[in-house]
Amino acid sequence: MPLYIRLDLREAEGIVWGACCSGDSGRPEGPGDDQAGGYEVEMQDPHELTDEKRAMALEQALGRQLREFRKSNNLTVSELSAVSGVSLAMISKIENGQTSPSLSTLQSLSVALNVPVTALFRQFEEHRTASYVPSGKGLTIERRGSRAGHQYQLLGHGVRGEITVEPYLITLSEKADVFPLFQHVGIEFIHMLEGEVGYRHGDQLYHLKPGDSLFFDPNAPHGPEELIELPARFLAIISYANKN
Repeated sequence: MPLYIRLDLREAEGIVWGACCSGDSGRPEGPGDDQAGGYEVEMQDPHELTDEKRAMALEQALGRQLREFRKSNNLTVSELSAVSGVSLAMISKIENGQTSPSLSTLQSLSVALNVPVTALFRQFEEHRTASYVPSGKGLTIERRGSRAGHQYQLLGHGVRGEITVEPYLITLSEKADVFPLFQHVGIEFIHMLEGEVGYRHGDQLYHLKPGDSLFFDPNAPHGPEELIELPARFLAIISYANKN
């Protein structure tokens, strides 16, 4: 079920909603918006979402593996149904990842295919990786902002599924120039670690100090416009759809 968090603008004085070039207030609207200054923000339950996706992935992996075993035995769906005693419709649903079969059904299929039941789960045993970067060992790379004296260190890498996530440690030295004109697709989150900057996003300018965060749509022009205290360091996490 979705989670709802009720915010009261009269109490959340530290939260600033910025609007970029749209003419609106920047404050999200929704069914909970009212005259009292409060509104509700719908949020996903990450545990519930993960469980649902995991169950779906299991069904799909099971279906792919069953089809692979059936074809390797040169059996049609009808022939496997006759040998195993499992209905043709059930086998079709399993192979298309549309149902979670019972253990007795899997046992019947595995006997007919002459494989252990555990072999049907082989494709679900995915190798999940992690990217470890020791302190100070981030990969220094060239990006658009490098030409303005901004140093980028990539702190992790890897693409999984449809989303790419790039975490950077960005350092602005005494030689850095202002550059409030970055624009790219996706979403971006930055968190200040050291120094102070005036960070531009669209028509808003945010004074960021250590501990401050900014989460925004990077399609709008953005970047450091005022270098108040240098050196400045902040984490930047960029996420976007994987074209591949």
